[in-house]
Amino acid sequence: MLEGLPPNNAAHMMQLVCDEPQARAIADLIVEMFDPSDAAASAFEIEENTRDWKSGDWIVEAYFGSEPDEDYVRSLVETVAGKKAAAAAEFSLVAEKDWIASSLEGLVPVRAGRFLVHGSHDRGKAGVNDIALEIEAALAFGTGHHGTTRGCLLMLDWILKRRRPQRVLDVGTGTGVLALAAARVLHRSIIAGDIDPISVEATRANAALNGARPWVEAFTARGVMHPVLRSSGPYDLIFANILARPLRRMAPEIAKVAARNGDIILSGLLGPDVPGVLSSFEAQGFHLARRIDLEGWATLVMRQGGATPMKRPYVRTSHWPP
Repeated sequence: MLEGLPPNNAAHMMQLVCDEPQARAIADLIVEMFDPSDAAASAFEIEENTRDWKSGDWIVEAYFGSEPDEDYVRSLVETVAGKKAAAAAEFSLVAEKDWIASSLEGLVPVRAGRFLVHGSHDRGKAGVNDIALEIEAALAFGTGHHGTTRGCLLMLDWILKRRRPQRVLDVGTGTGVLALAAARVLHRSIIAGDIDPISVEATRANAALNGARPWVEAFTARGVMHPVLRSSGPYDLIFANILARPLRRMAPEIAKVAARNGDIILSGLLGPDVPGVLSSFEAQGFHLARRIDLEGWATLVMRQGGATPMKRPYVRTSHWPP
C-alpha cells in the first residue's frame, strides 16, 4: 500500500504501531512539517499478524530522503500521540538496492480497463486490443500496482470512452505511467511535471521505451509552477495523483490552468481525506463527477462547469464495470 508514497531517494524510515486516530494524526503532521521532496508518510491498517503486530492495529510509516533528526521527529509524534508513542517509534535504514528488489519482487501485469501495465519480464502478454505500458519498478511512483495509479487509469479509460482530451497535464508524474497512457491513446502532446528530477528522468526513459517520446514532455516542477506547464494550458484533462494535503494547497493553482468543462483526476487519497479535498476544489468551482475506491484509496473526477453536479456520484469499491 505504500508504493510510491516515499520520496524517490528515500533512505531512512520510521515505523510506529498505534491506534487509527494516532496513526492518521502522526502521518498528517509529518507531511505538514516536512517538504514533500524530503519526506512522506502514510497510515494504514495491518491486515495480517506480522512480527508483534496484530490484525486491526494501525501503523504509520514515514520515509525520509536524508537522515532525520530523530529527537525532532519523536517530538512531533509526542505532540499528537503522547510520550509512550514517541518512545516506541522505530527508525531504520532503507537500502536502495533492497528497495528496488522489493519493488520488483512478484510484480505481475496489472489491468485497468484497456490498459495493461507490465514489466520487461512480461513482454508479449498483452492482448491484441490492449494498450500495453512497460513500466519497471524503480525509485519513482507508478508501476500500476498501487490502487491510486490503477484508479487513475480506470478513470482515464472511462473518460476516453466519452471524449478525446486535447490538452493533458500530469502533475506529480512519477514514472510517467499516466502521461504515457494518455499519449499512447491520443497521440498528442502531454505535459508532465514532478518535483523530483529522478521522476522526470524516469518519465522520459519510459516514454522512449514505450514509443511515446514524441508526445511526452517532462519537466522538474513544484506543482504547476513551471513556465511551460502554465503556458501550455488550459488543460481539459489533468492528473494529480499525489497526497491529500498537497492537493488541498494546490487546488487554486490547478484551477487556474484547467479548461472549463475539463476533467481533473485526483488520487493519493485515503477515505477520510476525501471531504477536505472535495471542499478545496469545490471552492474553486469544481464538482464531483465520479469516484471509485480501490484497496482503501479513493480516486475522484472533478469537473468545472457543464452539467449539474451529481448528488450521488457513482462509487465502486473493488471492481470496475466494463
